[in-house]
Amino acid sequence: MPLIQDSHDSLPDIDLDISAQARSEAATLLAQELSQDYAETIHPLLPAFPLPKLSPLIVAEVERVAAKQSLTAIDVSRYEALEPPARTDPTSDETNPELLEVWKTTLQNTYASSTHLHTRLQNLALLEQFGKNAWLIGNAQLENILKGIEKRLLETKEQIEQVSQARQFTQEGIRGEFDGLSEGWKRGIGRFVEVQLAAEQVKRDILARRREGAV
Repeated sequence: MPLIQDSHDSLPDIDLDISAQARSEAATLLAQELSQDYAETIHPLLPAFPLPKLSPLIVAEVERVAAKQSLTAIDVSRYEALEPPARTDPTSDETNPELLEVWKTTLQNTYASSTHLHTRLQNLALLEQFGKNAWLIGNAQLENILKGIEKRLLETKEQIEQVSQARQFTQEGIRGEFDGLSEGWKRGIGRFVEVQLAAEQVKRDILARRREGAV
């Protein structure tokens, strides 16, 4: 259910445009009512903006981006070209156990790199086989979506034009009645002011005669 139950429509085809002097005077009155910091200060009647509830992971990511730090969540070194470690010998496992761990890490990274390259080759083969058709189908779908949007836009423009023409025709049809009511309102206000002035003059005359009688 909408909050606004009524509308205040203007009469652009009947009402006269506001003069530059009237606009300037209205802007001056508005500037006098506004505070100096109205553009930066939130109106007191507006509710407070709710604070975002972000997870620690999102907070850490926002702080990383704010600090302009590079993303290190994914280790891409396993996909780089690997250099073989130092050679081993029959007694290196006992004399140099660190070398064995280096070989294990290198083999694990080699397996990961091999799997990555194999997956890339599969994707490239699929792209070569089906990529062109998928691209053409995607373009055709986008063209259909664009045509639908353009059609709705044209229909909306036509509806707006029809509404504008109907409003103009209606307002032009009541121009005479509107002008007559406006002139009658002006005459009524003028007569009311004349009555008020005459009543005030009568009050002054009565007060003046009372003062003369008191003297």
